[in-house]
Amino acid sequence: MSLCPDPMFDFRARTRAAVPPYSSTAEEDGKAIDPRVHVTLAHLQALEPRARLLHLLPRQKSQSVLSGRHASKLRGRGLNFEELREYLPSDDIRAIDWKVTARTGEPHVRVYTEERDRPTLIVVDQRMSMFFGSRHAMKSTTAAEAAAIAAYGILAQDDRVGGIVVTDQGVRTHKPKRNRRALTAFITDIAEANLALHADAPAVEPTSLDEVLTAVANIASRNHLILMISDFDVIGPRTERLLGGLAQHNDVILMPVTDPMGAGETPRGFKSAISDGDLQATLDTSSASVFDALDKFNRQRQETIQHWQRRYGLIAMPLTASEDTLPQVQRLLGMGTATTSGSGDRDAGK
Repeated sequence: MSLCPDPMFDFRARTRAAVPPYSSTAEEDGKAIDPRVHVTLAHLQALEPRARLLHLLPRQKSQSVLSGRHASKLRGRGLNFEELREYLPSDDIRAIDWKVTARTGEPHVRVYTEERDRPTLIVVDQRMSMFFGSRHAMKSTTAAEAAAIAAYGILAQDDRVGGIVVTDQGVRTHKPKRNRRALTAFITDIAEANLALHADAPAVEPTSLDEVLTAVANIASRNHLILMISDFDVIGPRTERLLGGLAQHNDVILMPVTDPMGAGETPRGFKSAISDGDLQATLDTSSASVFDALDKFNRQRQETIQHWQRRYGLIAMPLTASEDTLPQVQRLLGMGTATTSGSGDRDAGK
């Protein structure tokens, strides 16, 4: 059945796009896998050698979006109080504890040691709203690859890394740990959630960002680096308050994943069939009402993320499903220039 959308079209519907045939495929359980549509564990693991060259430490290249030139600097690792002792000529005067000095009559300094590591929590969205792509890859694929790249890079820094895999059935949590077994469990969970996305999946109520951020807060109380890789669909009534609370005590990096169709690049006259698994509709942007409604929805989503960024001093690292993932991350970290579609990191699926 074909339905013509109107201005009240539900753009949160679980949409799909017909990705053109691709010659390079992997296999999962004997079935061919197009690495632009789905990712396997082997594909994500193949990203590790190049991911280990990246880092998310506070000291960044000047071209990086994480440097002070572009956004608030990362807090870095925390400090643990070690001892209170008498002042020595070699001590930094800024470390003097003036209250203790006044009470004892002798200068004293507070000594701190840097925490050995800083835990990172990677939130990766694999809901059905992410199973969409109009040009190069599905948003869900881009998010899965970005999460794996970040996870391998952080473990190479000798920091603890964990994550939350978001599906329409709920959230799956992995507390930050510094070992390969835990990392492999997280990457495996991402791949399994990604492979479970398909056009015939039954329609369910999508997991809201309120539920996601509540799960994040239960793990990352303070001094965490939080990466949120998502299309930020289903914003709830508590989303902004929860996000602001996390930003008070943690570094939060938003990594919105978009498709050209959802990033203000929707062409007029574009016509495509979309489906929620039960019903099929025709999206025709030659209709002024449909084009305006879609454009308004996309602009509102972008404006909401920009508002969060300004209000809470968050860092944004936008990703697009229209390009290979690794070159984008390298560009954002000031390590190179992203390219358009090509072999790139998708060769790992061969």
